[in-house]
Amino acid sequence: MQRTQLITTADLTREEVDFFIKEAEALRGKKTDDLKGLTCASLFFEPSTRTRLSFESAALNLGASLITVANASSTSMKKGETLTDTIRVIEKYADILFMRHPKEGAAAEAIRETKKPFLNAGDGANQHPTQALLDMYTIQREMGTIDGLTIGFVGDMKFGRTVHSILYLLRHYKVKKIIFITPGQLKIPNNYLKMLEDAGIEYLEDSELNKYVPEMDILYMTRIQQERFENLEEYYFLKGSYILTSDVVRLGKPEMKVMHPLPRIDEITAEVDGMPNAAYYREAENGVYMRMALLKTLAKNYYK
Repeated sequence: MQRTQLITTADLTREEVDFFIKEAEALRGKKTDDLKGLTCASLFFEPSTRTRLSFESAALNLGASLITVANASSTSMKKGETLTDTIRVIEKYADILFMRHPKEGAAAEAIRETKKPFLNAGDGANQHPTQALLDMYTIQREMGTIDGLTIGFVGDMKFGRTVHSILYLLRHYKVKKIIFITPGQLKIPNNYLKMLEDAGIEYLEDSELNKYVPEMDILYMTRIQQERFENLEEYYFLKGSYILTSDVVRLGKPEMKVMHPLPRIDEITAEVDGMPNAAYYREAENGVYMRMALLKTLAKNYYK
């Protein structure tokens, strides 16, 4: 594998996904000097807690130095500088770049300006490939397999970049069934359903959660995202469409795992946190190890 940049999950192979899962597990809990002497640019033009800090932790765990943009208003983009010019400048200061941006397609725009190792940390409602990979790692670690599972996605399927991203990866596996539970206004776009059909993966769509929980091996909750709505009235109408309580979790198999990319607002009650089914904090921790695997591999491929 010669990959040096990661923009989308659409072009990842199963072999790459399996490689990154194994590499993340091998790096678990370790600190190395694999990136010693290299500088990472952490570019976050959209708010982030887990993605930014886990990326930065991963870089530090690998021995890299960091330069950071934690807020777009602290950069010359506030003055009107283009993303193109920003990347052209920052790539002169850093050896590896990872970026979150509110605009769909921003990552693809960025790699037109740099050939250096680059990771998309989320571009609008489009893609979040490193989240998808850490989610695959979490499923593998929690369940011992990805093949043969029934996976339920609950909440925002229209704007949910984490769901969109992981579907491109799940199509490579022998998933038993995918269940989408969502309000009618936030249904999964048809191109993703067509992709599942082409991969021979069974799926269904419904608006009722409790009915399907007993089937699920993974229950993946998502947040109704206020920042994706132009009409706040519509957001407030849909907010709270699904609230996962301990009683709902108990409808499922004892070994069912609950995942969430976080942050949560009100869609999982605090009482679920202490249940063995709750995997979302372990999921967040796994982000450090998966991002270590990605940074190490992409940098190694580029700086041979």
